[in-house]
Amino acid sequence: MEKDLQELQSLIEAHFQQRRREELELVALMERIERRRAERHEQQRSRTEKERERQARLAEERMRKEEEEAKKRAEDDAKKKKVLSAMPHFGGYLAKAEQRRGRRQTGREMKLRVLAERKRPLEIEALREEELRAKAQELQAWLQQLESEKFELMERLRKQKYEINVLYNRISHAQKFKKVVGKGRVGGRWK
Repeated sequence: MEKDLQELQSLIEAHFQQRRREELELVALMERIERRRAERHEQQRSRTEKERERQARLAEERMRKEEEEAKKRAEDDAKKKKVLSAMPHFGGYLAKAEQRRGRRQTGREMKLRVLAERKRPLEIEALREEELRAKAQELQAWLQQLESEKFELMERLRKQKYEINVLYNRISHAQKFKKVVGKGRVGGRWK
C-alpha cells in the first residue's frame, strides 16, 4: 500500500511538474505571439508610412513635370509667335489663330478677358490731395467715355434688331406671294 502511495505521489508530482512546464511554455508562447503581433503592427505602420511618402513623392513629381511641360509649351508658343510675327506673310495666321481661340471661349470668359484688359490699377496710396483730385477727374472722364461707348453699342444693337425684324417681315411678305411651282421644289432664279 505504501508502495502504491509512493508511486501515486510520484505520478502526481510528475503530473504537476509537466503541468508547470506546459504553463511556462504557454506563457512563453503567448509572449511570442504578442511580440510577433507588435512587430507585425510596427511593420504594417512603417509600410503604410513609406507608401504614403512614396505617393506624395510621386504626386509632387507629377505636378513638377506638368508644370515643366506647361512652361515648356508656353515658351515654345512664345517662340513660335515671335518667329511667325517676324515673317511678313504669317501675320494673318496669328490673327486667325487668336480668332479661333476666341471662338472657343464662352461668353463669361470673353467678358472676363475684356474686363482684365480694361481694368486699370488704382495706385492712390502715395498720392497727395491735388493728385487724388486729378486722378478722380481722370477716372470720371474715363467712366463717361465708357458710358458713351455703352450707349453707342446699345443703340447699334437696337438698330440691328429693328433691321432684322424688318428683313424678317419682308421675307415673310415675299413668301406669301411667291409662286409655288411643284410641291416643295426649290430652284429657279431669284427675281
